[in-house]
Amino acid sequence: MSFDAAWDLTRDTVAQGRLPGAVLGVTQGGARRVEATGLAVKGPDEAPVTRATIFDLASLTKPVFTTERILAHAAAGRLDLDAPLTTIIPDFRQYDADCPERRVTFRQCLGHQTPFPAVAPIYTYGSDPDTLRAFVLQREWPLLSEPVYSDINFILLGIALERLEGREIRAMDPGPGFSFAPPPQDCAATEACTWRKRVMRGEVHDENCYALQGSGHAGLFGTADALLDFAEALLARDDPGPVLQSLSPKRTHGWEIRHPGWPGGQACSARTIGHTGFTGTGLWIDFDQGRAWTLLTNRVHPTRHADSGIGPLRQAVGEALFAE
Repeated sequence: MSFDAAWDLTRDTVAQGRLPGAVLGVTQGGARRVEATGLAVKGPDEAPVTRATIFDLASLTKPVFTTERILAHAAAGRLDLDAPLTTIIPDFRQYDADCPERRVTFRQCLGHQTPFPAVAPIYTYGSDPDTLRAFVLQREWPLLSEPVYSDINFILLGIALERLEGREIRAMDPGPGFSFAPPPQDCAATEACTWRKRVMRGEVHDENCYALQGSGHAGLFGTADALLDFAEALLARDDPGPVLQSLSPKRTHGWEIRHPGWPGGQACSARTIGHTGFTGTGLWIDFDQGRAWTLLTNRVHPTRHADSGIGPLRQAVGEALFAE
């Protein structure tokens, strides 16, 4: 394994000014290495990235928090993955009993095998989180002819978790090392939001999650070590279960699997799962090699409208880590 080559790629991208800061971490066989470089915050309140910097994990919330919790409820018999969401959310599209949305199952949402659009500006429809949840449930969604990766799937799964547990997501335990409300001074900044009119630091970057005050598709914060701890726990399982069970050529339950062009590179084994986050985060776990790696950046700071090079960097890092 060539951590040094992968780290050189990461450090060079930050030095070129394409990314404010980054942390790269790898674990294998009980050995772990984590390195940090660059800035957590640019501008007058400049602060460096360190190993302990907390990142807005964005869509890593989907596999690390929501998927794990849904699968735990399924294993305990509290929900059937092949049953429709309406078994837990009976009021979903309640004014059209025959609509196709009412037949969508938990497993389909986990694998992004639904007709929902990729994303929608839910936050623009109001400011009350309960009203926005009702909007999500009652809206007649413009359904697609082919499935795409969709935030709507995990927003719905998050609402199902809230119904099952009788509490809002932000009141749930996100697991060791993770938080929904971290100390801002310990966090990497994300975007200078034109809607909220401030730089996000310790507040969720995703507008819909912010407006919903917690959601299943985003909102989790954590460090590189927290993600590597999570990955080590998955690798230690006797049976990884549904997270390795393919639902399509690209996806398992909550995760991506290796496929041409995916962010983890092609050097890992076929039994590798991974996921990325819009803010510039990612986690990959190779079960054959017993290896996991995370690349955390604040690539949207201070704006998402810049060429950070995060896509090619993720792939190059994945390739470098498997070079002899």
